[in-house]
Amino acid sequence: MGKLLFWVVLIIAVLFVARIAARMAAAKQAGDAQPRARRNQPAPAAPESMVRCAHCGIHLPRSEAVLQNGLTWCSAEHAALGKK
Repeated sequence: MGKLLFWVVLIIAVLFVARIAARMAAAKQAGDAQPRARRNQPAPAAPESMVRCAHCGIHLPRSEAVLQNGLTWCSAEHAALGKK
């Protein structure tokens, strides 16, 4: 009975070590692949500031806003309607 228990414990230990080695290899492979993928991607654009329409209150990127009389508007129609 002692020999059987020894072999069961030994097999479990070997399987446990193999499992840890497989996880380490997968983590290393994932770590090596990630920088290569990042090199091929363009740099992310800088975040753009948001402004609020003086008429309806919607927030939009500054580059898409209409600037008139020192106020920002979401469209020319809202600029014509004026401040609410």
